[in-house]
Amino acid sequence: MSGSMTMHRVPYYSQWESADLVPEFITGARSAADDPLWQKSGAGSRAEYAFWAPRMCGMACLRMALDFWGHPLPPSLPLLREALAAGAYVRTGETTVKGLIYAPFADWVTHRWGLHAEPRPELAAEEIDAEVARGNLVLLSVHKTIRTLDPAPGGRGGHLVLAVGSGPDGVVLHNPSGLPGHSQEFHTVPWTDLDRFYAGRGVVLGATAQGAS
Repeated sequence: MSGSMTMHRVPYYSQWESADLVPEFITGARSAADDPLWQKSGAGSRAEYAFWAPRMCGMACLRMALDFWGHPLPPSLPLLREALAAGAYVRTGETTVKGLIYAPFADWVTHRWGLHAEPRPELAAEEIDAEVARGNLVLLSVHKTIRTLDPAPGGRGGHLVLAVGSGPDGVVLHNPSGLPGHSQEFHTVPWTDLDRFYAGRGVVLGATAQGAS
């Protein structure tokens, strides 16, 4: 890993509009349909919002990157509908969704905003460090229990977080379903812990289609 810390001051967005209520949403104590701020998402109904909010970690990460690089920030659901049209998500039934699908997601992001977006089906921890040091942000596929650094997660991958910093001590994450005041924003995950959660794949995002400036 590089010898110094690199940190990008990326704005944070939760995949739910009420970031302070994430503990209730993830435990089922409160339905996403009861998010008091659901209309900010641009959803057409509480039901639409409740279906997509638990699945919008990738869109939350994209919104962070867009805001960081100065692009107009669409609400979550209009952005999600664009991603569906681009093939970045595929509904496979009434209650199931396949996504985020990296290649069409990257093509859409590149053509829509002129960002560099590179699918990396194999991305070692050392490469995450190098990309962040280069000025890029990195979407990482991790297990959702990274929010508490669970000593025995149920697998690797399945949830997307955004690497916004990196250094000798670990990778710094914005987690769309992290816990407020603990693991939502600028949460340092030691490299020695990352392997338990990280699926070894992601998408590198840069400020321009030629790479980060």
